Amino acid sequence: MSFQDFDSELGVGDHAARLASLREQLRKDDLDGFIIPRADAHQGEYVADADARLAWLTGFTGSAGFCIVTADQAGVFIDGRYRVQVKSQIDLNHFTPVPWPETAPSDWLQQALPDGGRIGFDPWLHTRKEIETIDHALKDSGIGLIAVDHNPVDQIWTDRPAPPVGAARMHRDDFSGESSADKRARLAAELKKAGEAAAFLSLPDSISWLLNIRGADVPKNPIVQSFAVLSDDGQVALFADPAKFDDQLRAKLGNQVSILPPAGLSAALTDLEGPVRLDPASAPEAAFRLLEGSGTQISPGPDPAIMPKAIKNQAELRGMRDAHRRDGAAMVSLLAWLDKQDPANLTEIDVVRKLEDYRVQQGITDISFDTIMGAGPNGAIVHYKVSTATNRRMAQDEMLLIDSGGQYPDGTTDITRTLPLGNPPEGSVEPFTAVLRGMIAISRAQFPKGVAGAHLDALARQFLWSLGLDYDHGTGHGVGAALCVHEGPIRISRISNVALQPGMILSNEPGYYREGAFGIRLENLIVVQEVPAEPGRQMLGFETLTLCPIDTRAIDTNRMSQDEIDWLNDYHAWVRAELSPLVDDQSQDWLIKATAPIGLISSL
Repeated sequence: MSFQDFDSELGVGDHAARLASLREQLRKDDLDGFIIPRADAHQGEYVADADARLAWLTGFTGSAGFCIVTADQAGVFIDGRYRVQVKSQIDLNHFTPVPWPETAPSDWLQQALPDGGRIGFDPWLHTRKEIETIDHALKDSGIGLIAVDHNPVDQIWTDRPAPPVGAARMHRDDFSGESSADKRARLAAELKKAGEAAAFLSLPDSISWLLNIRGADVPKNPIVQSFAVLSDDGQVALFADPAKFDDQLRAKLGNQVSILPPAGLSAALTDLEGPVRLDPASAPEAAFRLLEGSGTQISPGPDPAIMPKAIKNQAELRGMRDAHRRDGAAMVSLLAWLDKQDPANLTEIDVVRKLEDYRVQQGITDISFDTIMGAGPNGAIVHYKVSTATNRRMAQDEMLLIDSGGQYPDGTTDITRTLPLGNPPEGSVEPFTAVLRGMIAISRAQFPKGVAGAHLDALARQFLWSLGLDYDHGTGHGVGAALCVHEGPIRISRISNVALQPGMILSNEPGYYREGAFGIRLENLIVVQEVPAEPGRQMLGFETLTLCPIDTRAIDTNRMSQDEIDWLNDYHAWVRAELSPLVDDQSQDWLIKATAPIGLISSL
């Protein structure tokens, strides 16, 4: 059994024919265009095959983006992570990549429809905030956004897969650190204090966290796809396929949690008495329209679970630390094995499978996302997913980028290491050293309470910027505890204004990508913690969770400060002490060499 699919049909097909069919359907529906998002009704980054409309229509399988189709244009909007990938996946004769957010959808639409028109959208697949932003920007353009009752993509997708029905299970209280009853009571008290009768939850990871349940509806993400209404008395109406819940789980959830068929959601929303909290940034536009249509008072506000979920308690942190020890042992075993192989005898898929085997030995329940195993030029594709069609044989003296993670019963991991297969390729040492220095800068950062990810992002980029280089993705994302590997609302990026708080877990992953040559990324997970400060002032910093050596063969130590070298040597000493007892003798020998102290004199 393999957790990763190398022959997925997702995104495969005659996309020109599908585009033509969609345009015919739009003519029938009296629409001049239609927006096809990546997201599903839960605004998930990772979606079930039944909801992969963007990939089915265009061939693009990235985790973010959307397409706008008109009678004569089809723009696929992608951010900096996917500028290389999209060109290899879509039919450039029929679809056009559009740089986003540099090009706003409103600007593109006004260029595509200078005389105005009717642009359809599925209100279940877009948030209120998203629709209001586009609609405001289209004011006086003659272009109107039209909410449709029937998604035209679904109408032409005749072989659409069935929705997932993964079995739900309990997440142990000793892993969660708080019972579901206590969580519900805590959040319900906050609703009552705010004068709100209920809150509508549409994010499955929020619901799974709140109820201490886990599921198998979306590969790599242990969530139960569902909607929920939390009342101010702590009761929850959970709208999910009842077949996912066995009698034992129902009994553990108790009589304050009612499991109801999803088909009853719309009627239940219209029956609510307000005020009802809805999150404009995550709840579907359709939910707002249903409540507005019934006259129910809406209280716009954040998902009540999103911040409590982001701030991990001591039990969750303990589980994450334990999971990272086991995951570190798997990574060391892989890297020790890889160091003894002839690269010419290996393909990317070979190494993905080997890493998965080591993680299975450490007790994973799944991988936390499809492993990115980018050899040579494939490493420059930021979210590269190897398939049998793209599988590349490795070569001596090229870079290998490994970005991977595991789902363990008690924690979620995400780690990236980049290493030369032999000697570092030409032009890689300078950016590798700059990326490493950026990662160290974030790791060592100390900052006052109230600082957000936007304030820290430049610390990771400064050394690349000094070389005239940069990367087109954020520096870090939030990470769930035995939940989704990408978790809101926190990030380290230029657009993140959410203040960091103790207990929040983020990735720390600067990178550099040279199209056609190599990619470099180094990633550790870090947790926000309090650090010593003068009386009356609260200062924060980071504890590193990830345990795995950083390859030193592509480092120019002459470009590093003594403090940076000391940090790396201390990190490696910690990794060696923690992981040596967990690996076999051969891996232990490799680990001792890989974590040997380095000095200021470069060996290159």
